[in-house]
Amino acid sequence: MKHSLSRIGLAAALSLTALAASAQSNVTLYGRVNLTVENQKAGSDGSKTVLQNNSSRWGVRGSEDLGGGLKAGFNLESGWAADTGVAAATFFGRRSEVNLSGGFGTLRLGRYFSEAYFATADYVSNHNHDTGTSSDAFYAYLGRDANKIAYRLPEFAKDLSIEGAVLLHEGVTGQKNNYDFAVNYSVGGLQLGLGYELADTTTTKKNQVALRAFYSAGPFGFGGYVQRDKNAFGAGNRTNVRLSAMYTLDLSEFHVNVGSAGDTGNIADSDARQYTLGYNYLLSKRTKVYGFVTKIDDGKAGLYGGDFKSFAVGVRHNF
Repeated sequence: MKHSLSRIGLAAALSLTALAASAQSNVTLYGRVNLTVENQKAGSDGSKTVLQNNSSRWGVRGSEDLGGGLKAGFNLESGWAADTGVAAATFFGRRSEVNLSGGFGTLRLGRYFSEAYFATADYVSNHNHDTGTSSDAFYAYLGRDANKIAYRLPEFAKDLSIEGAVLLHEGVTGQKNNYDFAVNYSVGGLQLGLGYELADTTTTKKNQVALRAFYSAGPFGFGGYVQRDKNAFGAGNRTNVRLSAMYTLDLSEFHVNVGSAGDTGNIADSDARQYTLGYNYLLSKRTKVYGFVTKIDDGKAGLYGGDFKSFAVGVRHNF
């Protein structure tokens, strides 16, 4: 009887602790399960039918109001292969962040994706949120995601955000600090973005700068980005351009996405093209069924993994 009372007391204490923590902070569980059935063909290989994971993930985030306009927050996010149930090797490899925000802006510490990427490529590749086999094959993503310190300026102007980050090398032989910078600005239906990355080692210096514009007018949306990079896919400079358009009709979305990568430096036949047609049908705000056709025409240099095409139908559910 005493043991039963002890267990009841412990359970009550844990419940009160949980309620107190809930009163002090706001914690949310979220995620996405995104799978397609695809008929794929790579190079001269025969076609195959696969169940394709498209960056399924789950995470937990929260914040606490510390008073005086100061807030503390965190975000932990993990990916897994929804087709097999296998978790990512790095458990919180997608995001592991703590932050402080207030009138001074926002200070972020931990592991998280490049804001330069979100300001440019991610914004225009919206038919499947730049995931899976139809994702942008040509964008030069340079930065390491770990050991990051970022600072976001306060909103001194409406619809303007500016963030810079340094990725510490922490004494790793051959590495130097990396840098990431992003600007986002919107006015009316026009959204603009600028992203810059510097990935420096003792032997190679890579950098990229990209400018994005996207305009929405009623059911129509169209835009793109242009990127100039150095030593990203091979020795030398390269220009990468991507255009996208969408049309919304009731619960349907129609998407077109075209990318063109120019020659890299003096590498012969290193240019490539990517084409995607997509259709989304929104069953709710969180769930859609969709399909797409995507095709990569790679140059003879094969900088992007060779020719590839896929026909896909799938389901995506956010929670």
